[in-house]
Amino acid sequence: MPEKPTVDGLEQVWGPVWEQDGTYRFDRDSATKDAVYSIDTPPPTASGSLHIGHVFSYTHTDLKARYERMRGKHVFYPMGWDDNGLPTERRVQNYYGVRCDPQLPYDPAFVPPFEGGDDKSSKAADQLPISRRNFIELCERLTVQDEQQFEHLFRTLGLSVDWTQSYRTIDDTSRASAQRAFLRNLERGEAYQADAPTLWDVTFRTAVAQAELEDKEMPGAYHGLAFHRTDGGEDVVIQTTRPELLPACVALVAHPDDERFQDLFGKTVRSPLFDVEVPVLAHHLAQQDKGAGIAMVCTFGDTTDVVWWRELQLPNRAIIGFDGRVRSDEPTWIESARGKELYAEMAGKTVFSAKKVLVDALTESGELVGDVKTINHPVKFFEKGDKPLEIVSTRQWYIVNGARDEHLKTTLRQRGEEIAFHPDFMRVRYDNWVGGLSGDWLISRQRFFGVPLPVWYPLDADGNPVYDQPIVPTEAQLPVDPASEPAPGYDESQRGVAGGFQGELDVMDTWATSSLTPQLAGKWETDPALYDLVFPYDVRPQAQDIIRTWLFTTVLRSQLEADVAPWKHASISGFIVDPDRKKMSKSKGNVVTPLSILEQHGADAVRYWAASSKLGTDAAFDPQNPKQIKVGRRLAIKVLNAAKFVYGFPLPEGATSVTEALDVDMLAELGAVVDQATAAFDGFDHARALEVTERFFWTFCDDYLELVKERAYGTASDATHETQASAVLALRAAIDALLRLLAPFLPFATEEVWAWTHETSVHRSSWPTRAELPTQAEPTGLLGAVGQALIGIRGAKTAAKASQKTPVTRAVIAAPAEQRALIERAAVDLAAVGRIENLSFTDGDELAVTEIELAEQQA
Repeated sequence: MPEKPTVDGLEQVWGPVWEQDGTYRFDRDSATKDAVYSIDTPPPTASGSLHIGHVFSYTHTDLKARYERMRGKHVFYPMGWDDNGLPTERRVQNYYGVRCDPQLPYDPAFVPPFEGGDDKSSKAADQLPISRRNFIELCERLTVQDEQQFEHLFRTLGLSVDWTQSYRTIDDTSRASAQRAFLRNLERGEAYQADAPTLWDVTFRTAVAQAELEDKEMPGAYHGLAFHRTDGGEDVVIQTTRPELLPACVALVAHPDDERFQDLFGKTVRSPLFDVEVPVLAHHLAQQDKGAGIAMVCTFGDTTDVVWWRELQLPNRAIIGFDGRVRSDEPTWIESARGKELYAEMAGKTVFSAKKVLVDALTESGELVGDVKTINHPVKFFEKGDKPLEIVSTRQWYIVNGARDEHLKTTLRQRGEEIAFHPDFMRVRYDNWVGGLSGDWLISRQRFFGVPLPVWYPLDADGNPVYDQPIVPTEAQLPVDPASEPAPGYDESQRGVAGGFQGELDVMDTWATSSLTPQLAGKWETDPALYDLVFPYDVRPQAQDIIRTWLFTTVLRSQLEADVAPWKHASISGFIVDPDRKKMSKSKGNVVTPLSILEQHGADAVRYWAASSKLGTDAAFDPQNPKQIKVGRRLAIKVLNAAKFVYGFPLPEGATSVTEALDVDMLAELGAVVDQATAAFDGFDHARALEVTERFFWTFCDDYLELVKERAYGTASDATHETQASAVLALRAAIDALLRLLAPFLPFATEEVWAWTHETSVHRSSWPTRAELPTQAEPTGLLGAVGQALIGIRGAKTAAKASQKTPVTRAVIAAPAEQRALIERAAVDLAAVGRIENLSFTDGDELAVTEIELAEQQA
């Protein structure tokens, strides 16, 4: 034992020891399936830095991992790194000042213009264009650097991860697994490609899936546009927030029950300015109380336009290009000279500039009716984008997800019911997502750093790709990159020539790889013995905001491949919010990087703060005044000092049993705490386990230790060998159990103390049980009652402005009969700690010190 125990520096002491000893290593050789506890750990996105929210949620996972390990389970606790995806590409662009141009050749001697930049507002025009291969090499270089920093932080935090089980979502094994799963989806008819309206981010130039959307409140304006009836009737005025899409109008739609438009259904009108004839149709999605009650259908203004286009079988007259500007090719459906002239004026402009051109022209022609009404309305954005999404027509790859298959949707709902959500109210987010799916899962992305879609297309005699006859590799050939490798049966000289082949340039959505984390971590198909041990997993821990993406897609892939739920439990952490109760996120600029917090307060203190919040509950964090963290540090320090104090009592020779009433009751109270903490951990309630343990620990330190220390020292006036032995045995049994109860929360402090008296790690010791304690008695309330009496005596001395060491000539304690009987059983210990010469008891309505006479002073 050190002379002055300290929590400072324990991370640097014990981290290397755990690694060297393999304390948290998964022992697959001696593991059987029923003895394994497997965790599908979230792989953090390797772009930039981790924030305090990661510390919060990953601590929750670690608490459960440590508990199950102490319960005798072989814990499979891997760590993955989610390398690929848009965040990584954006970070590489800013960090190195480059952008990818796949048309450029590879430069093996390329050196980036600079390194270490973070110019998030830099424009593509200011970035140096480089080849795809050079760009991917930079992505891999930077993600490896980020991952090393992430691992350092997680080790400092004390995560009991088995670092030999790490994986990257972009390495060869992961790419092969993701491509293998896709090929099997394709073979079973679950993956397909289609030309369809696609949500498109004009900044990233990529398709966006339904799960990646978020609504943002944006200013807008209703414009009244006059359509002219072809039968000579009065103009039909519609209200639209997107007048710039007037050239793309394909119909007007009203609700079938709306009496105002009954005579219009089945007839046609001509559009203002462009004079294009379009039908007036009925559809139940038209809102009678919105705008004018009749809507302009354009291809495509929003997702409702897509539904109308599909269900009413309307033509596609899209005018917005992939760059978010009006396309330059002249629409064939516009025949009037004025219409062609006006469209030419719009061509090449952004939607904002095109809108001004249209509104000015409508105003001049008199076809803009009424006043323009400003509004705020929800607009769809890519969750990582900063410009509203457009809807363009593209050829994309999809995987079925139940949106158009009721049987699959029902099955996915059943799988959700089989998974125990913690907390249970999070289940509704999964159910609502499955029920609200409007289209299959779009998995192709027009990006560079990702898992390539493993397909090529044959070129016909005219050099055109035959998309419905894709060429695929065998599983033994995986991983492949069709952009740089020839198709099976061809050589590179046949790329892009008639009769040859064309490689698919798109990569998979990052979730198409991350949805396979159970397979990636468990080495699916490459290590069948390991995979059989860990799959299905016991738990998926994750944040609540990715239930619709990561949780759902993992359930989907597991269902399609194995017809089972991928895990038994899903534990959902809440968010970290700033002092203003706003969610912390990189996009909002209010995140706190945790390394400095860990270095200042210590890992145990930070873990205590995280553990104090229940699953599913948001927690506020103020880096300027981290109260909970300070409380946690105080607890860790107290653990060291209390244990040193207890171990300072030598065990009396021949000590065998706990005999004194106070000692028995303390251990009985501890037994109840063990039962409560165990039940709480089993129910995924780590906060409750910490609460009951911590409350007892402070009672143990503040009351019990004070009450029995004179007897433990053997200095009490009537102490005997037996009573002294009872105190020391009880103290040692209690501290031994308390260290194990606190080990998941304070792994460094408890390991330090445990090492003073044990050869092995506390984290490899067994979780305490009531049966192992020296007594199996039920709590009587004695410890609590005596503790109250002790507080009364201390209060009386304080009121008399006397030192707590002041001897007491006489003291009288009044208490109800039941409490009085309890306290009298511990009168010797109470008199010793209170330095009371003559202690007596009397009946009273409530426990109180009614008389006290201090030496040389009466009160």
